[in-house]
Amino acid sequence: MANADTALLIIDMINRFDFPSGAALARASEPVSKRIAWLRSRFQAAGWPVVLVNDNFMDWKADFREICAVCSHDGMPGAAIARRLMPVPGDYFVLKPKHSAFHASPLDALLSSLEVDRLVITGIAADACVLATALDAHMREYALAVPRDCVAAISTARRDRALALLRENCKADTRGSRSIAP
Repeated sequence: MANADTALLIIDMINRFDFPSGAALARASEPVSKRIAWLRSRFQAAGWPVVLVNDNFMDWKADFREICAVCSHDGMPGAAIARRLMPVPGDYFVLKPKHSAFHASPLDALLSSLEVDRLVITGIAADACVLATALDAHMREYALAVPRDCVAAISTARRDRALALLRENCKADTRGSRSIAP
């Protein structure tokens, strides 16, 4: 039940995975990145907004393109994921300094200008940045979908706990990506 006022958010998939448990999250993110790429192609074909929201890794001098270049460099644990999901013409991108994509970022203003009222939230980590973003989106009264096959955490149990919380408390649709229109 999506409409043209729906945007796809891709959270933190351009990533260095250079932190504790980063290797486990990178492994879980690989198949998720393929589902997100498939979903993004559907949004792009329909002319619906795609917004990549990414951590700035506390590098206040780097812009989104620089972060993409670092993360996609051969030898980086998430290079294949970063190359698969890099912004393409027509995509929007926002850098965020903390967990929620809304905190201290221009995301709310962008979504307002696009007249979005429903978000499809994808990315990592389901139990951290995806969860924080979805909770903030719920407080801002966006309708939510968080497709279970388009989010990852360092364990399936952590992903499932976060999805249950979003389903029960935010009325988020957590079915798989095939349930998302267009």
